[in-house]
Amino acid sequence: MSLDPQVKALLDGMAANPDAPGLADLPPPQGREMYRAMASMADLQGIAIGKTEDRSIPGPAGDIPVRIYTPVAAGGTGPVLIYYHGGGWVIGDLDTHDALCRSLANEAGCKVIAVHYRLAPENPFPASFDDAYAALEWVERNAAEIGVDPNRIAVGGDSAGGNLAAAVSLKAKTDKGPHVAFQLLIYPVTDAPGDTGSYKEFGQGYFLEQHTMNWFWGHYVNGSGVDNADPRVAPLRASSHEGLPPAYVVTAGFDVLRDEGKAYAETLRKAGVAVEYVNYEGMIHGFFNMQAVLDVSRDAVKAAARALKEALA
Repeated sequence: MSLDPQVKALLDGMAANPDAPGLADLPPPQGREMYRAMASMADLQGIAIGKTEDRSIPGPAGDIPVRIYTPVAAGGTGPVLIYYHGGGWVIGDLDTHDALCRSLANEAGCKVIAVHYRLAPENPFPASFDDAYAALEWVERNAAEIGVDPNRIAVGGDSAGGNLAAAVSLKAKTDKGPHVAFQLLIYPVTDAPGDTGSYKEFGQGYFLEQHTMNWFWGHYVNGSGVDNADPRVAPLRASSHEGLPPAYVVTAGFDVLRDEGKAYAETLRKAGVAVEYVNYEGMIHGFFNMQAVLDVSRDAVKAAARALKEALA
């Protein structure tokens, strides 16, 4: 396994500026600014879409901002993907993942509702999780008004967003809540930072580093009183995964989260859940948001959208 040449060039460019601060070296507000700047450089801009609508929906602690994407070729009531952005529950917003949501909506031919849940450390666990689940409930409850089929609701996300998608799917099953038809899990966090092989191999120098994951996890979980094995933060630790929605799970070969993403796919499969698992060997964490600089990123987004479209057909 070797790094994709475009990824290697990207990492070499970052290594050439060793004095530049990393996310974990900054206070969260400055980290969010850095992430927005990175997103604007690495992802596509100006992707045509049929329509976008920014609105607020009621949440457990106030309004939750969402953005509704209607694809170019939309017609009538159809499926919907509720999308939770990545960023370690600390950074990221509707704009950092705008290009990805536009691409998924257009390629899958379905509406996408992006959710900007409350961020840590200002709002530690369970704030992000509670907002994520509230958004799922709102979409099902208001399906007719927003023009979507309540029987074809998918949840998805990348990294921390993948964690939230997996966690809300578990809660919906356990609590007999909204019907989730499909999970799109892009290099999801499924467990607390640990000593897996991928953490040991790629903990430094491959974009998402172990100390950064510790920084994210600490801001989200520390002081909340939650156990690291609670399935709301560590879906891999759930007592049962039977009856969960079918899933498409993506990992990156040079990512600290690779092994826990693969483990989650295997756990779902053993529980009788239909799973498609794809590992992009030469990629790093975050590559789905790098369509402007990585050819594989564009191909991977299209493949994920195809899986979504087929699952919700």
